[in-house]
Amino acid sequence: MPRIPLIAGNWKMYTSLAEARTLAGAVVSACKGLTDREVMIAPPFTALATVAEVVRGSQVRLAAQNVCWEEQGAFTGEIAPGMLRELGCTMAIIGHSERRQIFGETDALINRRVAGAMRFGITPILCFGETLAEREAGQTMAVLERQVRAGLSGIAVAEPANLVLAYEPVWAIGTGKTASEEQAQEAHEFVRNLLLDMYEKSIAQQMRILYGGSVNSGNVDALLRQPDIDGALVGGASLKADSFERIIHFRQ
Repeated sequence: MPRIPLIAGNWKMYTSLAEARTLAGAVVSACKGLTDREVMIAPPFTALATVAEVVRGSQVRLAAQNVCWEEQGAFTGEIAPGMLRELGCTMAIIGHSERRQIFGETDALINRRVAGAMRFGITPILCFGETLAEREAGQTMAVLERQVRAGLSGIAVAEPANLVLAYEPVWAIGTGKTASEEQAQEAHEFVRNLLLDMYEKSIAQQMRILYGGSVNSGNVDALLRQPDIDGALVGGASLKADSFERIIHFRQ
């Protein structure tokens, strides 16, 4: 069966409540009538309740930008999976390069977040990717293998829809530089083969792997024509209604 593409918007630390409401409304309108793809948006925590009201009853899925592994407890600054589910979130971005690079989240910590999310019914979007220095040193595939295997260590996947991966080369995030279609496909194919080594064939073949890193309305079509690229994790371009609408309506 063909994998259903997923277009995911990561709003990062942007949008006031009014801006979030307006942008979410535009996304809902852009998705009307679509049946061959899924769309998800991840507002900042402060806007989740507001956006949940806007997307309720629509095709748009709501996600968080991170999630703790515990149900509750003394974890100042964290947010529990149950809290997110209560707001209507069904997905969470985990291991984004900004969490790794700026906040020092390790593969082991990211693995705990993935396990916790899945345990409480939140679908993780596990991010991974190499820095420019690692790519130039010829370490790209070794970095991807380490991050994917460590991030999924001990993680059982009963249904391919229960887990999403996202390849985000760090050197392409927010820089305007995008991996070429060939570079992106090479990385995605490598990760697909890793999954085939880690999981049953039917699971690995159906699990979605997104591409992220300066995805925009001008490059999305070419990227999503690649056989192992199953959607996009979009940053800056998801904050503009017109550009995100064009990405949502990508043409293969």
